[in-house]
Parts: sequence; C-alpha cells; structure tokens
Amino acid sequence: MTVLALTVARRQVPIAAVGCLLSFVLFWAAQRAAHVSMIDLMVYRTEGLAARSGVDLYALRATEADLPMTYPPFAALLFTPLTLLDPVDLRPLATLGNLLLLFAFVRLSLRLVGEQRHAGVATALWASALAVWTEPVWTTLRYGQINLLLAVLVMWDLTRRPGHRWAGAGIGLAAAIKLTPALFAVFLLLVGVVVAARRGVWRPPVRHACVAAATFLGATLLAALALPEDSRNFWTRVVFAAGRVGRAENTANQSVRGVLARLLHTTDPGALWAVAAALVCVAGTAVAVAAAVRGERAWGAAACAATALLVSPVSWSHHWVWCVPMVLLLWSRATRRGGAGRWAAAGGFALAFCSYALWWVPHTPGRPELAQNFGQMTLSAIYPLAAAGFLALTAASLRRLPQAVANE
Repeated sequence: MTVLALTVARRQVPIAAVGCLLSFVLFWAAQRAAHVSMIDLMVYRTEGLAARSGVDLYALRATEADLPMTYPPFAALLFTPLTLLDPVDLRPLATLGNLLLLFAFVRLSLRLVGEQRHAGVATALWASALAVWTEPVWTTLRYGQINLLLAVLVMWDLTRRPGHRWAGAGIGLAAAIKLTPALFAVFLLLVGVVVAARRGVWRPPVRHACVAAATFLGATLLAALALPEDSRNFWTRVVFAAGRVGRAENTANQSVRGVLARLLHTTDPGALWAVAAALVCVAGTAVAVAAAVRGERAWGAAACAATALLVSPVSWSHHWVWCVPMVLLLWSRATRRGGAGRWAAAGGFALAFCSYALWWVPHTPGRPELAQNFGQMTLSAIYPLAAAGFLALTAASLRRLPQAVANE
C-alpha cells in the first residue's frame, strides 16, 4: 500500500467511526423503544445464582416465561459474575459488550476472508454499522444472548497463524459453554487427517483439534468438580432432552428439525429428522473439509458453521450470527472477481438475513406453525434455505479449484 493510499485509509477511519457510532446509538434507541426484556440474560443470571447457592440447576425455571436451564454446567460457572450486578445495570452493560463483540467478530471475519489487510478498520466499522441491523444480531442483543461471544471465541481460533500455541482453546471453551461449536473441532481434525494422508505428516489443524478437545474436557471436569450433581444430571439426562430447549416447530427454530416439524405439521419429526440431520452433517462437513484442504479456509469455516446450525436440534434465529462472515465472504468474492451472479448471491444472502422474513408468518399465540401453507413454510425456512444455498455455492466452487492442500 502506498503512502498516499495509507493516508487516505487513515482519514476514512474517523468518518467510519462516526457512522458506526451513529448506527449503534440508533440501534440502542430502537431497542429501548421496543422495550426489550433481555430475557435470556436474566436466565443466565439465574444460572449463576444457582451455581453460587448450590440449588439444582436443571430443576429451576427462570423469568415470567418459565424458561429452563439448557447449557452445560460450565456455563453456569461463567455466569456467576452476573449475579454481582443488579439487572438494571446489567442490561446496558450486556448491550455495550455485545456491540464491542460484534466489531471484534467483523474484524476477525475480515481477517478470515483475507480482506483485513486491504480493508482495514474503516471497512470493519462500516460493516459493523450494517451488521447490527441483521435479524440474528438484533435478536441476540434483544434477548441478551451470548452468540457473539461464542462466535468470537471460535473465530479467534480460526484466524490464528499455523502452529499457534493456544489455537483451539477458543473452540474448546465455546463447546464447553454450548455444545454446537464442537463441530469445528471435528472439522479441524478431519482437515488435518486428510492433509496428513496426502503429505505423510501431521499438520496444525490436528493440533488445533486436540487443543480444543483438551480445553473442552478441562472445562467440563472443572464444572464437574464444582457442580458434581448438576454435571451428572446434565450429561446423563438433560443433554438428550431436545424438547427441553423449546418447541421444534417454532418459527424461530431455523434448523432442519424445525423445517421438518413445520413441513410435516408435527411437534416431533422423530427418526426422519435424525436421518436428515445425519445426511446433512456428513454432506456439509465433507464440503467444509474439502474447501479447507484446497486452501479455502474461509469457505470451509463458513460451511462448517452453516452445517452445525442446520443439524442442531434447535437453532434459534439469533444463533445465525454466522451470517456475518458468510455475507462478507460472498461480498469479498464479488468485489474481487465481479460478475452479476456473484453480486446477486451476496445481495440475496444479505437480504435473507436483513428482511426479518421468518417473522412475517403467523407465529403467536398458540401453535400456528403447525398449519402453515407452502408460502409460509418457505419464509419460515429462510435461514436453512440460505445455508443450503451457501453449501451448494461452496461445493460448486470446489470444482474450479486446483487440488491444493491446506496452508495450515
């Protein structure tokens, strides 16, 4: 980058910072006007109180919505500091923390897709100003969720240099808090195994997967020592109770299970979901590994995220904050190579997550999702459809890539 270009880039940062701050302030005002309850944040606080007082964690019900505890016991340990603050003070701090996490997530995503060196801070600020208005991010902050924290932990790992000592620790911690990110460790392990089979030497992805597994086990054992009865209860009973998280057919459930429940007009798609989820998991993971093995680490990581969200029993709409790196990846591809098709893919994908279309269909009160027509079912499956399209694009692009090996 020339001195002139560097100077121009530096001058763009203050303008971008003002634009991002203005967007965040407007967002905060809109959330306050909507009287958001940050109900999940209150559930986390209750979990922390239970961990401190020794109350049966998984027998508790929190808030006026009578919500159960669903995360592993290690999460309850992490939530104990929330009990030190009054809810009135906790809510604005949680919002501020999530906005900072969003910027960090965008910065790491730009690094993953290879745009950080060229785009810099200004692009990250503008992207954050726009990303905050996507439905998954809006809903994450509305409920006081931890999705952005988990995403940053995983993304931090995926953007470390090859051989970094602590790469994998973020994925392990994220999986100890919530199990879904564990698929990233499987993804890294398979990438390393494939590369090792081709080159005869073990590669850093295997080490990253091992660090993730060790971190997960260490955090889980720590929770077992601090909360032995709750740990036994979770790993022998609660982890298998998919219905505990919420209704499968709920419009907010943007997973394969949710789509099948609405499609079949049933509260439990049963064995059909298990078969479908297994097929999607194998196919999606295969696409992700193939992309990473060919040196397309960003496509592989995004495909792995899409797969994990699709096969999870319940993937609420706010879990789909991974749309941020997916959109940035499609945008990067369009700006580098051009073409109406690439721009249409990037725009269509962004529109899917900014349209709030899943809420255009009847969803409360009662269980209207069980009587949706074809058009309503299409809208209420918008995130799985977008993810399927992303996996298809990834698979199609692999046919044009050389048979390389991962850089890691």
